[in-house]
Amino acid sequence: MATEPAHSGTMGSKGAGGSSGSMVRRILLGSQLRRLREARGITREAAGYSIRASESKISRMELGRVSFKARDVEDLLTLYGVTEDAEREPLLSLARDSSVAGWWHNYSDVLPTWFQTYVGLEGAASQISSYEVQFVHGLLQTEEYAHAVVTAGHRPLAEEEIERRVALRLERQKLLLGESAPEVICLLDEAALHRPYGGRAVMDAQLRHLAEISERPNVSLHLVPFELGGHPAESGAFTLLRFPESDLNDIVYLEQLTSALYLDKRDEVAQYDHVLRRLVDISLSPEHTRDHLSRIRQLL
Repeated sequence: MATEPAHSGTMGSKGAGGSSGSMVRRILLGSQLRRLREARGITREAAGYSIRASESKISRMELGRVSFKARDVEDLLTLYGVTEDAEREPLLSLARDSSVAGWWHNYSDVLPTWFQTYVGLEGAASQISSYEVQFVHGLLQTEEYAHAVVTAGHRPLAEEEIERRVALRLERQKLLLGESAPEVICLLDEAALHRPYGGRAVMDAQLRHLAEISERPNVSLHLVPFELGGHPAESGAFTLLRFPESDLNDIVYLEQLTSALYLDKRDEVAQYDHVLRRLVDISLSPEHTRDHLSRIRQLL
């Protein structure tokens, strides 16, 4: 999870002027437009008709998955009864600021639209929590390990595409080093560490990298060991993103072979949050995880 799908893949304190913030601005604007529409009892179909668009276009706008045209937002605000400049201008400003293209658009040739959404949200998050089963989280992979994961996908890739996907992954990792770096909590199933992507030397370097990066103050790595047996994360890998903006719900990301699910309903997210908390309680501590990584390296 949270790796570019090779085998398929702000306004607040973080990224205030950056491209990741544009993604958050779109989501915030979309959610506010949805609340205004519902408060007036207007259907998506009627809203779409007012801006010469389809019902599905309104749905994508309200989810923050498309860019906004200022004229469309102006027309929707008028339809929703928002006529005072003092109320309209903040929303129109959001629309203008949300049009900034993210850095990841330079990789659109190898990045599906549904994963572009994740990359934007990841870059805007203040906390990234994940449970991984198949392989190491994309933010924690070495270049060689990432190359091995990409080439192990379900379809053959040209060498140029492989290199582009790996470069994208390394670019994503830069967010861990910035002044506003997010808190990363990674629950890693031991099975992932015994799956020899790239061979012994690559795995040894990856395990060493995990031990080193887990020393960073913003990274907490917890190993879910074999001896634990059954545990709460029975549904498989997932990532939970939290944001500094109070108006933006936490989001759970579930990656599939050719698409992804983004869950933001509070009751659903709460269940995944509960699973993460339980896993942290019963898995190895970061210190014991580093000890375990050392033992695994000795067995390679």
